[in-house]
Amino acid sequence: MSSAFPLFWQSLLIGLSIAAPVGQIGVLAIQRTLERGRAAGLATGLGAAVADAVYGAVGAFGVSALIGWLLGARVWLTVFGAAFLLWMAWGIARKPVRAPAGSSGAATEAAPSGRQLLRDFAGTFVLTLSNPSTILSFVAVFGMLAGRAPVATPWVMVAGVLVGSALWWLLLSTGVGLLRHRFDARWQRAVNRTSAAVLAALALWQLLRLAAG
Repeated sequence: MSSAFPLFWQSLLIGLSIAAPVGQIGVLAIQRTLERGRAAGLATGLGAAVADAVYGAVGAFGVSALIGWLLGARVWLTVFGAAFLLWMAWGIARKPVRAPAGSSGAATEAAPSGRQLLRDFAGTFVLTLSNPSTILSFVAVFGMLAGRAPVATPWVMVAGVLVGSALWWLLLSTGVGLLRHRFDARWQRAVNRTSAAVLAALALWQLLRLAAG
């Protein structure tokens, strides 16, 4: 049991470090937090956290057949992920902005519904799974950790990754949520357009990298 604690914390730091760089999921989490509040941003991030945990389990348990299939499907996964990002970018660019803070619309603003939050969660879960580079990261790091850890501890590594990734999304959505009501309609529109442009650029970069490699 004592050997499991260092492994858990190492895995937590891995999950935190993989989630923390601001990529496509970070952009989505920030945009949704500003648009619909902390719950929407957190649900977005948790979808990525659970996907990280799934890939962490694949790496921790060394499921070579599944790893091979995922790497073999890299082209189709990349194309799907890029198309999904472009679709999300188009939707964000066309979104109307919410009422500014302090207006009658803002005062009666409804919290996101459970269906909306589930949709946010599912979208980023699928988007994260469609990124083949994630599995390569977990296979490399977890292969090293598993070689130094007891055989019965893969679930400790998976739990650590899940907690670390979820912790980052909690911190990000909370921090952005505190600033949310300082954004008026003009700033919200600018955030939406910038988010859409970043997501579209990331999608095109993925396609270009695929064509070059």
